[in-house]
Amino acid sequence: MTTFSTPDLSDAAPEALAIELPFGNYGGRKRFSGAAVTIKCHEDNSLVKACVGEPGEGRVIVVDGGGSRRRALLGDMLAEQAAANGWAGLVINGVIRDVDEIGATELGVQALGTVPVKTDKRGEGQRDIALHFGGVVIEAGDFIYADNNGVLVSKRPLL
Repeated sequence: MTTFSTPDLSDAAPEALAIELPFGNYGGRKRFSGAAVTIKCHEDNSLVKACVGEPGEGRVIVVDGGGSRRRALLGDMLAEQAAANGWAGLVINGVIRDVDEIGATELGVQALGTVPVKTDKRGEGQRDIALHFGGVVIEAGDFIYADNNGVLVSKRPLL
């Protein structure tokens, strides 16, 4: 993986937009990037579970959970599966659980926080649609760059 800094990328490509949310960096991989796969769901991680089971090919799963802090959209088992299948990371507008295990997993994970409660599994949500949160629009195929400084979204590759 190429080393980068989101501040340096932002300086070089001012058209790249920062997601204006207070993400925490929870994964074992503190810096990650890749093309976005988008999921919109509310307190139901059925689509996240299905997605991490696919070949990741270095992509990033961007999940819009509506900012809910009531149910965790990612736990240790799904994180381990994502890492094993070659996903670079996840950016979650919501919360996660099993943070100690996720911190030991070779996967990037940015989320709003943690909660110990799992989601319901209702099979609800949408995939590969435009997401609107944190002051930006994120479309499937956009390029995501994340590190301890935050998350950038770009229509073109920056590395």
